[in-house]
Amino acid sequence: MTHQAAIALGQSLRVLATVPDESAALVGSDVQLGDHRDLAALRRLADGATVLTFDHEHVPTEHLHALEAAGHRVAPGPGALVHAQDKLVLRRALQDAGEPQPAWAEAHTVHDVTAFADEVGWPVVLKTPRGGYDGKGVFVVHGPDEVAELLERHGTLLAEERVRMVRELSAQVARSPFGQVAVWPVVETVQRDGVCAEVLAPAPELPESLATAAQELAVRIADRLGVVGMLAVELFQTADGVLVNELAMRPHNSGHWTIEGARTSQFEQHLRAVLDYPLGSTAMTAPVVVMANVLGGPLRPRTGRGRRSTSGSTTSWRTGRT
Repeated sequence: MTHQAAIALGQSLRVLATVPDESAALVGSDVQLGDHRDLAALRRLADGATVLTFDHEHVPTEHLHALEAAGHRVAPGPGALVHAQDKLVLRRALQDAGEPQPAWAEAHTVHDVTAFADEVGWPVVLKTPRGGYDGKGVFVVHGPDEVAELLERHGTLLAEERVRMVRELSAQVARSPFGQVAVWPVVETVQRDGVCAEVLAPAPELPESLATAAQELAVRIADRLGVVGMLAVELFQTADGVLVNELAMRPHNSGHWTIEGARTSQFEQHLRAVLDYPLGSTAMTAPVVVMANVLGGPLRPRTGRGRRSTSGSTTSWRTGRT
């Protein structure tokens, strides 16, 4: 989807793919095979590129620092991206900034979790600080007996209160290197099994004052962290306002509706931001837009008249080059 947006901007992309049949590799003319955790592969990818950007947050932070030290431009940079990579880093930054978020604690022992639960009540949500997405690495525990095995398996965990929420929202903002920002309407996201299944834009019956507050919150976070590119701020709406759940610094599944539902899609806007082009209009093309997120399953051989499905995910790096 980013590749399609690049064509309209007159840009070409180089893709780092783990296997030749990843979706981004199938449409790109300049594909390099390699692992995003391999610094040598990243260096080859960066050679001659105007800017490096990506469609997931799992590239090791130390590799990004090494690329910057070698003179490559990375957007968003590692100083910003680490807040989307590490949930504990994010929680500390939001706390220092005084931004709204659920009650939380860093947990190393069962006692840490039980002491936290004594304050906020059971059940408690435990999260792996790194590597979790789409519900992975998230556990709802109802008592101390469920905690020990998780700590043994994952080590340090983030403990959060289980928020009594009205619904989940997403506020997306794009930010350029010199601080220009563009925001889309706040949307409602409907999650099934930890994965975004539906998006309603704009969020139905969301008071204008709360929508504006959510957009301003997203802009403050983008500015404070120095984000370059897309930022999705996932929010819990409560009876008292909104709380920050997580961040994604890339085009996000809560923004796929913008492909046809907004004047500028999140994919084009991301490229505009990282290439330091003027940002486009985020005006909606219709009063209401509804998106359904359809995911494929694993590859299976054809049997009879059945259909073979393909995976809906990709883990490629993309570079815009002039």
